[in-house]
Amino acid sequence: MENQIELCSYYYQKWKNSALSATAIEEARKCFEKAFFWLELLTVYIALWSIERTKGNEPEIRQKIITAKLNLSKKLTEYAKRILSEIQF
Repeated sequence: MENQIELCSYYYQKWKNSALSATAIEEARKCFEKAFFWLELLTVYIALWSIERTKGNEPEIRQKIITAKLNLSKKLTEYAKRILSEIQF
């Protein structure tokens, strides 16, 4: 899960910096939307990582962590589809 945390952190910083350096408001808005998406994922992955480290051996907690990871994967898939549709116009 450390890889996901690093990836989310990288893309959050990338989009935040792009938003702050944008010259047009619409461009900044789009970049901030992407930055907030990655920040949200980062926060969830850190929370899951913490829970996994402290209570990850409990079967009920383990099942909830797996379900949460599945939901995050779905969210990333939806994000990828949206980005692809933006690129293709």
